[in-house]
Amino acid sequence: MSGTGRTEGGRGRLGTMVSNLAVAVGCVLFLGGFAWGAVVYKPYTVPTDSMSPTVNPGERVLAQRIDGADVRRGDVVVFTDPVWGDVPMVKRVVGVGGDKVACCEDEGRMTINGEPVEEPYLQAKGGAAPGPADGRAPASVQNFTAVVPEGQLFLLGDERATSLDSRVHLEDPGHGSVSRSAVEARVDAVAWPMRGMLDRPAAFAALPGGVSSSGPLPLQVGALAAGVLLILGGAAYGPLAARSARRSRPGVSPGGR
Repeated sequence: MSGTGRTEGGRGRLGTMVSNLAVAVGCVLFLGGFAWGAVVYKPYTVPTDSMSPTVNPGERVLAQRIDGADVRRGDVVVFTDPVWGDVPMVKRVVGVGGDKVACCEDEGRMTINGEPVEEPYLQAKGGAAPGPADGRAPASVQNFTAVVPEGQLFLLGDERATSLDSRVHLEDPGHGSVSRSAVEARVDAVAWPMRGMLDRPAAFAALPGGVSSSGPLPLQVGALAAGVLLILGGAAYGPLAARSARRSRPGVSPGGR
């Protein structure tokens, strides 16, 4: 009897240890994922419709803090430039130093160094102007050509009909481009409403330098989710294991009598 009691007591203690360990690991994952996200990402509220339909006005986005040297074509970035109003703005990078950006070719597409670029994120064609064969709006409502100086970025909004972007500043020094050092962050996801990660445009992947890799947000969300599951599971397992150990003792009824 005494040996059985010790055995059942050991099972109860083991269950408590497993429960405490699960809760502790869950707390580490949850707090670590939260802290990691707070260090890497910064939330922004999009003020205008210049990036519609990719990001709409009033939506909350998560932007990864990066160095301007890490920016690639196709990235949606947050930047601040005094010439553009000295306030944070959200635009898409379409050209980097040395690129010749022009629009539009016969099918209404923008070209980078003479290569046409498919832009599936543009609005569906809604006006009388002819657009690409896939039915989307032309890449620009007005033709333009710009050569991007080294260390600079050429930026356009996805809502090409109304966006005030590099095309407005073509007569400025730098042909409408912005210094890489002006970039504060790269938008990785729309957090509210929850629309998930932004895709990296495949068309830019074929150009020299390729596209940026996805940020660590999925790993951080996974750590948070795993932490919550471990905390809840561990908290529930301890009492269940103790109750099971009591029930299995000889002469002890499920009610404890």
